[in-house]
Amino acid sequence: MAPTVPEMLKMSQTQLDDLFTQAPAGEIPGGEAIVAPGTTYSQDIANFISHFAWQGKVFDPTKGVLRNKILPFGLNAIIAKVYKGPSWLDNKECIVLDYSETSLLAHWVRDEIREIAPRIYLGKVYLGKKRLIDFALEFPASA
Repeated sequence: MAPTVPEMLKMSQTQLDDLFTQAPAGEIPGGEAIVAPGTTYSQDIANFISHFAWQGKVFDPTKGVLRNKILPFGLNAIIAKVYKGPSWLDNKECIVLDYSETSLLAHWVRDEIREIAPRIYLGKVYLGKKRLIDFALEFPASA
């Protein structure tokens, strides 16, 4: 049984890596997701995240893009291309959130996600080729 987002917050890096490598890529999600941290932040990362006040991600699988909701007003900014490709962690298929061609602010960032449970994705964040943090995306159930 897949862990919940609160359970993932308590997992070690090795446990998160194992969960990620054992999960299939899943389908590219659609709609709005809430972002939750998956590991403890360093102070620099915490400052970066709080500066941008991330509120979530809005996926459009038809166009192959996502927009990050940031700032107190929920502005849709920082766009990424979304496609399937090999993971930098294990070279198996994942969903890539690629900011290199779409964002001046985050052009050095690459996220990778895999679906670990229905509507729950585990992600890895890379800055250049350096892995920074893990995160979870949780999509609300359709009405």
